[in-house]
Amino acid sequence: MDGLMYQEGFKYAFNPKACQSCEGKCCIGESGYIWVSQEEIEAIAEKLLLSKESFINNYLLKIRYRFTIKEIAYEGGYGCVFFDREKKMCTIYDVRPSQCRTFPFWEYFKENIDEVVSECPGIIRL
Repeated sequence: MDGLMYQEGFKYAFNPKACQSCEGKCCIGESGYIWVSQEEIEAIAEKLLLSKESFINNYLLKIRYRFTIKEIAYEGGYGCVFFDREKKMCTIYDVRPSQCRTFPFWEYFKENIDEVVSECPGIIRL
């Protein structure tokens, strides 16, 4: 298939065209952490036209020494605070965190393929 993405060590490929009809399943569901680096904090704050301090205070939680994006209750689960419920898409897509950019190629999914297959319609087993 044309346009598939592959990552060494993974027993599946990803079809990014599936994102067009997916409605953000990777942004909603179980609660979890959406880690952000200092560089990502600055980029997102700039996009939102907020000071770094204001962005941290309004959109992040500090867990020990790291920051995670807040979640909100959504359809019996949770969603990233930057997930647009009406448009079913990310409102900070161009500056989304690395964790979001690397989905679905997370180390955890190397051994948990069934989980990522159920979450993401773009997964193609190899």
